[in-house]
Amino acid sequence: MPFPFSGPAGLLARAAFPRLAGLRAYLVERDSAGRNILERTIPGLDIGSAAIRGLALVGLIAATTAPARAQDAAAATATPAAAAPIHAVTKPRAVVELFTSQGCSACPPADKLLAEIADRPDVIALTLAVDYWDYLGWKDTLAKHGHTSRQKAYAKLRGDSKMFTPQAVVNGTAMAVGNDRSALEQTLATSRAPDVPVTLSVRDGKLHVAVGPGSGAGEVWLCPVASKAKVDIGRGENEGTEITYHNVVRGWVKLGDWTGAPASFEAPLRRPNDVDIDALAVLVQSGSSAAPGPILGAALQPIP
Repeated sequence: MPFPFSGPAGLLARAAFPRLAGLRAYLVERDSAGRNILERTIPGLDIGSAAIRGLALVGLIAATTAPARAQDAAAATATPAAAAPIHAVTKPRAVVELFTSQGCSACPPADKLLAEIADRPDVIALTLAVDYWDYLGWKDTLAKHGHTSRQKAYAKLRGDSKMFTPQAVVNGTAMAVGNDRSALEQTLATSRAPDVPVTLSVRDGKLHVAVGPGSGAGEVWLCPVASKAKVDIGRGENEGTEITYHNVVRGWVKLGDWTGAPASFEAPLRRPNDVDIDALAVLVQSGSSAAPGPILGAALQPIP
């Protein structure tokens, strides 16, 4: 059966994200009295604090392989963009997750910077599109609710409660503003590299994953990746812009748990016709989908 394109999920309503002045971001902050800024109703949307508190991170959600949302006459579809093929990364010093949005005017420079970083032989750079800016007039065609939930979980575990776009998270621990080259380079240079060996191979129509020994424990996740996705944005802050996204994560599949001992996993290698998947990433990550910790090992492999 095809990869079940699903994700570490949260049922966060996109209407629950207010726009904060001066930031292309949603920041969970507290005022001088220690109250969460989200303790208020969004005008015209009828969603208040009780509804926000009632939403929680839960299991996995099904994620669509192509947007089924109505757009206007300039509706966008993600299509392959001509470029050099994606390359394998077998021993990364860093995994960069860029949380971005088609509805964020500050994101295109970050998307371009990620493309540069993705060309490095020792970095796995992934695009995770979020959906909390959809209400501003353009629904992100690559977004997944699970990416929003993952970003929120990272912010909670770091303890800084900062969640915005564009935001880069390195090795599951440190974060930087995604369009700030110097800050991101500094984070890459100082973040502890994953050291658990991970190898991927394709045989007899199946993906075989081997995880070596190491310290700690965690979960093993498979991410189908589209190395290039070109989108013509027809509305919102980036109206009239064509943007090429790189190494776009199109789903999440849990292969199993890793306890520190060598382990192997396999999954069927069959892809839907309407999704341009040409690579697979595997992450060995401490914690859980609802509370992801440091990335312990990773690999990226093109597929035929």
